Amino acid sequence: MEINSASAVNASEATRSETKLADDFDQFLTLLTTQLQFQDPLDPMKSSEFTNQLVSFSQVEQSITTNKNLENLISQTKTQAMSNAVGYLGKEVTIETDRAGLRNGVATWEYGLETNAEETKLTVTDSTGKLLFEGLGNNKAGLHEFVWDAPANTPDGIYQLSLSAQTANGTDVQFAIYSKGRVETIEALNGDVNLSVNGILTATSNIQAVKP
Repeated sequence: MEINSASAVNASEATRSETKLADDFDQFLTLLTTQLQFQDPLDPMKSSEFTNQLVSFSQVEQSITTNKNLENLISQTKTQAMSNAVGYLGKEVTIETDRAGLRNGVATWEYGLETNAEETKLTVTDSTGKLLFEGLGNNKAGLHEFVWDAPANTPDGIYQLSLSAQTANGTDVQFAIYSKGRVETIEALNGDVNLSVNGILTATSNIQAVKP
């Protein structure tokens, strides 16, 4: 069981901006002090000039603080999502996809027929489209499990189930396909938390059922 992160932790943009602002402000104070020391007593520097600059610095600082607070909130949300996902590790889940991961020579799907069919055909192919199985499925309306016992020496990997079902008059029957597998790892990709179900990456929102 693993929890993987797709990227290394870097300093946030808000933190870098905050550091740069502090450096710029120090430089501004140095220049301001120098100007005040060497200003012409007969033509003193107007206070409004540096007051406006101070106001600008204050506005930028507030903006950076807001961004930093948002980054903290997003980070906390991601941490919570990762913590919630940990509960799926090692459990069998059902996800909505026509692909299933072969483990120890077995891949498991479920398919649901909206109405009764006269004939239901099932085919399994590999990633290249090569046909590995062809047979008939259950014709009754409802949810059915299909367990594919792969031929000997079939490598573990991702395989696809295709289905076609028609009524007696040739009308297509609506269907949905799901696959079953165990959650092996949790991965953070592009800010999203994904589960690896028998090698298939999927979002937690795609989980249809969970079995201990």
